[in-house]
Amino acid sequence: MVHQGNTPFHPNLAEIGLRKARNIWWNLPPARLIERTLLAGEGRLTSTGAIAVDTGRFTGRSPKDRFIVRDPLTQDNVWWGEINQPIDPEQAKTLHGDLMRYLDGKGLYVRDAFVGSAKEYRKGVRVMTEKAWSNLFAFNMFLRPTKEEIAGFRPDWHVVCAPGFKADPTRHGTRQSNFAILDFTHKRVLIGGTGYTGEIKKGMFSAMNFLLPTESNVLPMHCSANEGPDGKTAVFFGLSGTGKTTLSSDPERQLIGDDEHGWGPRGIFNFEGGCYAKTIDLDAALEPDIYGAIHHGAMLENIGFAADGVTPDFTDATTTQNTRVSYPIQHIHGAKPSGEGGHPEHIFFLTCDAFGVLPPLARLDAPTAAYHFISGYTAKVAGTEDGIDEPKAVFSACFGAPFLPLHPGKYADMLSQRMAEHGSKVWLVNTGWTGGPHGEGQRMSLKDTRALLNAVLQGKMDQVEYRQCDRFGWEVPMTAPGVDDTLLNPRNTWADPRAYDAKADALADRFNANFDPFADGVSAEVRNAAPTVPAYAG
Repeated sequence: MVHQGNTPFHPNLAEIGLRKARNIWWNLPPARLIERTLLAGEGRLTSTGAIAVDTGRFTGRSPKDRFIVRDPLTQDNVWWGEINQPIDPEQAKTLHGDLMRYLDGKGLYVRDAFVGSAKEYRKGVRVMTEKAWSNLFAFNMFLRPTKEEIAGFRPDWHVVCAPGFKADPTRHGTRQSNFAILDFTHKRVLIGGTGYTGEIKKGMFSAMNFLLPTESNVLPMHCSANEGPDGKTAVFFGLSGTGKTTLSSDPERQLIGDDEHGWGPRGIFNFEGGCYAKTIDLDAALEPDIYGAIHHGAMLENIGFAADGVTPDFTDATTTQNTRVSYPIQHIHGAKPSGEGGHPEHIFFLTCDAFGVLPPLARLDAPTAAYHFISGYTAKVAGTEDGIDEPKAVFSACFGAPFLPLHPGKYADMLSQRMAEHGSKVWLVNTGWTGGPHGEGQRMSLKDTRALLNAVLQGKMDQVEYRQCDRFGWEVPMTAPGVDDTLLNPRNTWADPRAYDAKADALADRFNANFDPFADGVSAEVRNAAPTVPAYAG
């Protein structure tokens, strides 16, 4: 349904505080949204058929500008701190009112969608955007209702995205002019002052991370997931740059989802209807599924171009390292239409260890898995951000700290319970460096990583011997099909084993320092799974 021109104002928008609008474009198809983006001079068609846009000043999320309204519903439930910053209800109400007045009389793009492919847990979301391309992102990333579902659609939540609206920190209680605010009492996400589209999907992911555990005892997960020909599923946790999207996009397996899932009584289910992949250094040979998904309907963000001005240059990081593409999941050949799967047989924790310390594969018992789930470790390498001139350890609880309203121990307990109930096995996979840290060693080859994953998924790693790592507590295989045995023991790949020990001890200390704030919220068994610093660890 499309309302525009002098068409009467739609009453369903009055419930969020809008009173009038000059034009309302309701559930426009992608071609119309692309057309309107081009007419506004806010995008360009590329040689791939995809549209490319620049999101403006912000090319990534702004975690310090994310707030949760502190009210009776959240007061005693949210784990408040630097990640979950409170905002006063009255200031949030003032900001909402000012935002609605800003949008009144303007053109507005409205989209009805769902979050959660399992119908018993899904939420209806009405996304209202100032920009056509923001609405295209919502079309790509959220689940698209059928015509019958649209006819009777009633939203559970509203998401409002207005890049042109600037907050007043004094009046509104924000840190600066941009913001992303979750209001659980009024069931809305307010986004302003930023055009970065990821705020739209992560706003609802944060909401689901609060709602599902408290309302339905469903575990929300920041992970990708796929399913093998045998019907068995696997999930892949990992921070940006660890290979989560790449490794789950396997031509031999059906993709269930790219980034956000729930684990309920029937198994796992995708929250989304699309993928939001990084494109920096995208290579058709190494990542054919993602590369092939970039065609009409896909939307590229903040990329560079070849000299002709229309051919994407995925090596160009002039604007940002965080170049992205969004596309409907159907752009991936073999994606599973239902977005649902059984209980995962295998769980992979992906890390890009730039220190060259961690093994390419290790098996974790339940307490060790809980400890490393809460730790959520990876590393940034030199050159990825201003001021980083050597590897830097990065910890993000449950591999998604910026989106977790509850104490990470809650999510870790839920994961442990499901592991025990369904016999899921947990593995650490290092996609980072071996033979030394970044700048001295070399990156794990995608070929070796895929060989190790395939060996696990095919049950071949149940037939090999393991040794326990004295330092980190996990079990490291002695051999693996198709992989050089030397690679499996990281200490053996270093020219100087003592240098390895020093680097590993330093990383273990970083783990322990990071875990201190979480210790009071977990069991003694999990606390005892912390790394130790032995005189020698092989």
